[in-house]
Amino acid sequence: MTRLRKDKIEHSRRRFLIGSVGSGLLMAFAPSINALEVVTGGASEQLVAKSFSPTVWFEIDTQGKILVNIARAEMGQHVGTAIARIVADELGADWNNVEIKHVDTDPKWGYMVTGGSWSVFQTYVPMSQAGAAGRTVLIEAGAKLLGVNPKDCSTHNSHVVAGDKSISFAEIVKNGKIERTFSPEELANFEPKSPASRQLIAKPSQALDIPAKTNGTAQYGIDIELEGMVYARPVIPPTRHGSKVTSVDDSAAKSIKGYQGYEILNDPSDTVQGWVTVLADTYYAAVKAGNAIEVKYDLGETANVSEQDIISQGETLAKDKTSGTLVVEKGDIAKAAQNAKTSLESVYKTSSVLHFTMEPVNAAVEFKDGVCHVHCGNQWQSLFLPVVAKAVGMSDDKVIIHQYYLGGGFGRRLAGDYMIPAALTAQAIGKPVKLVFTREDDTRFDCVRSPSVQQMNAYWDDDDKLLGIEHGAAAGWPTMAMAPAFMPEGVDKKGKFDPFSIAGADHWYTLKNHRVRAINNPLAQKTFVPGWLRAVGPGWTGWAVESFMDEIAHKQNMDPIDFRLSMLDASGKNAGEAPVSVGGAKRLAKVLTDIRSQTNWGQTLPKNQGMGIAISSGQERDMPTWGACVAHVEVDVESGKVKVHKITGILDCGTVVHPDGALAQTQGSMLWGLSLALFEGTEFTKGQVKDTNLDTYTPLRMNNLPDLDISFVQNTEFPTGLGEPGLIAVAPAIANAIFNAVGARVRDLPITPEAVLAAMPS
Repeated sequence: MTRLRKDKIEHSRRRFLIGSVGSGLLMAFAPSINALEVVTGGASEQLVAKSFSPTVWFEIDTQGKILVNIARAEMGQHVGTAIARIVADELGADWNNVEIKHVDTDPKWGYMVTGGSWSVFQTYVPMSQAGAAGRTVLIEAGAKLLGVNPKDCSTHNSHVVAGDKSISFAEIVKNGKIERTFSPEELANFEPKSPASRQLIAKPSQALDIPAKTNGTAQYGIDIELEGMVYARPVIPPTRHGSKVTSVDDSAAKSIKGYQGYEILNDPSDTVQGWVTVLADTYYAAVKAGNAIEVKYDLGETANVSEQDIISQGETLAKDKTSGTLVVEKGDIAKAAQNAKTSLESVYKTSSVLHFTMEPVNAAVEFKDGVCHVHCGNQWQSLFLPVVAKAVGMSDDKVIIHQYYLGGGFGRRLAGDYMIPAALTAQAIGKPVKLVFTREDDTRFDCVRSPSVQQMNAYWDDDDKLLGIEHGAAAGWPTMAMAPAFMPEGVDKKGKFDPFSIAGADHWYTLKNHRVRAINNPLAQKTFVPGWLRAVGPGWTGWAVESFMDEIAHKQNMDPIDFRLSMLDASGKNAGEAPVSVGGAKRLAKVLTDIRSQTNWGQTLPKNQGMGIAISSGQERDMPTWGACVAHVEVDVESGKVKVHKITGILDCGTVVHPDGALAQTQGSMLWGLSLALFEGTEFTKGQVKDTNLDTYTPLRMNNLPDLDISFVQNTEFPTGLGEPGLIAVAPAIANAIFNAVGARVRDLPITPEAVLAAMPS
């Protein structure tokens, strides 16, 4: 996914336009400059013509209100607040005058995706530069109106200030005709404010979206009502791929009040195969009709696939040292294995995991004036807009996705597959359609986090010195399923791989010999659509890496923290580089050292209690958020049940732009890490997930909440992501704590009481 990030960090060669338009002041990035492009007219003229494709577009009106348009999805992480604070701080704005707006898929907003913990990371530099350019222009215009030298001016609380003179942004917009274009080189000269001069960044604040969410005015996708719309509910086929409808019997549904019939969907995009939607004038009637209608199918080839079938194929693939695509190849692991005096082999597994967002997926669609309007909450509009267009046989410019708050995303809404049946149904009946999935529909249609199998091997020489580690990870790949163009070549150039499904295995420990293989599990790939779920690959690669590092430490009779520190020497590629990973593995060593002190590591605990350590460098190596986690657990040796008393987490994400949002995100991600460790997981039976509602799928409940102690390293380094890193180290920290408590080494997620008892030393 590096293609999605590169121009956000290095910044593409775009000019920045600032101009008086109507009664306000608009600021936006111009289109990228290239040899084929001819741009005419001044900044105001171009802004009026909307000949721009910004990462940001903000405006100031004559009342001094500052509107920041946000192209990122809001799903509880308060992304709009974080982005707006970057702009407002550089402008010198009064935070009380700042508003945000989440925009639709008009091409002028540029490429739209919210995931990977990228939002602040990607936008920090361009937002800072845009705000600084805006400040410069406001100072120039304000100085002219005040009759002072711009060099004597600064901005504060939406005023340009020069000594005892000041003028508000509102007055400047009213009275100053502004026309200014900044070249890419001029923009590049603007550096983010020094920490000492910041007024908003890294300071406590209330998120701008909280009032709407608490007073009921916030609109989620499921809230949308379209004039004259019909409700629809899908009938989910027995397999995700390959099922074909042979007959439909709706005789039982005809007696349901409000039932309006059904549609058999033909999808040119092949997103939904073997689908029927039922129609009604109310949601309740649609739900009842969906239960009453009988559909018969020719089944897809995966109709009898089980979870164990997928795991077994993963085990075979992971054990085969020739399988997969090489992602890391340092030294000569084959020679190390051949010359090893001793070795250690472990296999780690994770089960299928579901998203269970609070708001089941839904979409409302209407065709109006030759345009397909899709109303929903989505995380990757730019990926699925072309899919919608293909499904309904229209060009991309005739499809608009209108964005709303997401009642939970967690990666599920990176896919926009739920838009397709709504669009096809609306097109078929010639009326607006609101398609809402029940919880069971939503679950059966989920883009599941694939079950995984990981083969870990370590080798020692005659002097008991660690020679190297080999790691093979087999799973279904979401990027292969939904965005194959973003799959890079392996290091040996012999195949492509899904970076999301192996990130975290390319860790920051220094090893003389290290090999990592990313292995696609084809049975998983064709049984369901593998999905991105919070933390994605590191949710399972971190499980294996950090559990195995603990095994190695104990085999070498070393304290697990001392062992890790000995491997975090920041040499070679692990030294890090500017701007995003300055310090490299030394910063990972620091959080590890800090957490040792903070948790009083090594303290004497009561019988059957233990503490475990794990570390993480975040979701991706080229966007590291350094983290350490210590779990304090107690094991009931009679039942095998594990109680987590406390989770301590320290994270270094560079500059913490929005501290309240950072803490909330990390609390949520660490608790989900606990949920995945002990409680969450389903299995495939006959090609479908077994658990379809929260009566049998049992995530973390309130009575199992531990104490949380979360802190952030205070520094001024480049800000990296926080949406996902907190989750990664929790499960291995718990597993390592279980081992320290009762000597049971568990290697499967979720960790069940039965597995703990089975692993107990006899």
